[in-house]
Amino acid sequence: MKVQKTMFFSIAMFFVLTVASFAQVKTDYDHHANFGQYKTYSWEKIQTKDPLMVDRIKDAVNGALTARGWTLVDSGGDVCVMAIEITQNQQTLNTFYDGFGGGRRWGGFGGFGDATTTTETYQVGSLVVDLFDAKTRNLIWRGSSSDTLSNNADKNTKNLDKGVQKMFAHFPPAEKK
Repeated sequence: MKVQKTMFFSIAMFFVLTVASFAQVKTDYDHHANFGQYKTYSWEKIQTKDPLMVDRIKDAVNGALTARGWTLVDSGGDVCVMAIEITQNQQTLNTFYDGFGGGRRWGGFGGFGDATTTTETYQVGSLVVDLFDAKTRNLIWRGSSSDTLSNNADKNTKNLDKGVQKMFAHFPPAEKK
């Protein structure tokens, strides 16, 4: 019975850690905005600590918006686009048991043996893309994507592209009837 519980716990922890490693995407929008009136967009600002990410972010967002029929203009677009990229360290705890112990202890349960807990630090990158109505300067749409960063720049660029595609998957929002 103890072995089954331990195996179940181990499998459950595996799935929790696996799910935590996939990109998280969230979107929200102004439900009163008429997205049918917007056809063009211009970049306002991209904020990132890594200058190499500026063009990568622009390329990913431009690809998503042009695929939906919007046109990039140098200035004066119907919509202003702003993006911010943030990286932060996060930690996870991993506990390993070296045995299950033996014999009966007080309370009727055997010991679990010794446990070793280690801390793993990893970086998470987040991208927030905001779309503003150029005339009113009101925020009309916001998307965010977060994922674990790799030491491989190509892998991070692929994850950025996937996150942006997922972010804009249901864009523009359907008009309310």
